[in-house]
Amino acid sequence: MEIYPAQQLGAAPDHYDMARDGIVDIGYVNPGYTAGRFPIYELTGVPFEANDGPKAGKAIHEFYKNGGYAQKEMGDVYFCLVNPHNPGRFHANAPIKVPADVKGKSVRPAHSTMARYINSLGGTSVQVPAPEARDAISKGTADAVTFPYEAMKSFKMADVVKFHNDLPLYLSSQVMLINQNSYDGLSDELKTVIDDHCTPEWSQKISEGWSTYDNEVRQEILGDASHEVYEPTAEEVALWRESVGPVMEAWKADAEKAGFNPDTVLSDYEKALEANGAKY
Repeated sequence: MEIYPAQQLGAAPDHYDMARDGIVDIGYVNPGYTAGRFPIYELTGVPFEANDGPKAGKAIHEFYKNGGYAQKEMGDVYFCLVNPHNPGRFHANAPIKVPADVKGKSVRPAHSTMARYINSLGGTSVQVPAPEARDAISKGTADAVTFPYEAMKSFKMADVVKFHNDLPLYLSSQVMLINQNSYDGLSDELKTVIDDHCTPEWSQKISEGWSTYDNEVRQEILGDASHEVYEPTAEEVALWRESVGPVMEAWKADAEKAGFNPDTVLSDYEKALEANGAKY
């Protein structure tokens, strides 16, 4: 395999189309970069649904692919794997302790659902791909980001954001997609290899390394005196959870507009999370 990292073949929002159109044989895609295009998958980014990255990876795979939703939303590619990070947090250049603290701030959100959440809190979303988030903070374009802890090292964020809210909020669940013609052109033997690895179990397994690294970086941040990590009180957690209501209602409206019963979709998702021990 020849790997092209860092958006060498195209911008992050174009990665789905690149896999669909055969510009790449395999694409690593963040569906949340294309707002409104995959309304069912966007449910996976609503805060306070999943509490564990790898377990949620398995649950999302079962819900989305095995449940038939992938065929309806991403049916022009071969859906292989889900790869979510551990629940992300707010990281900022000033403390963010409660939802009201987001008002007036510019925030780089993880995806379109988090952008909607930021805007609902009175903040302004700054839409840039993850590799450009550090520049947005250092140049003053953004005051905060929503990221897992590991991004503090992966994207060299730790020197530009020193305040962290330790409340796990949301997932960003990337997917690995294969061009359908590339898959169809394989021998039956090789198709079996692909099929045997594009499973819910592998979605969990492939996400475990990311989770381990995230936990390691979190411990480093907690032990670094130059960083301030805030642990919300029970009352503040309740405020955060209540603040997600408008985002969930907006998602339901999008799902209904796309021809789905939102209550059924949400129930299917939450059942999969619960079955895998990943429900918040």
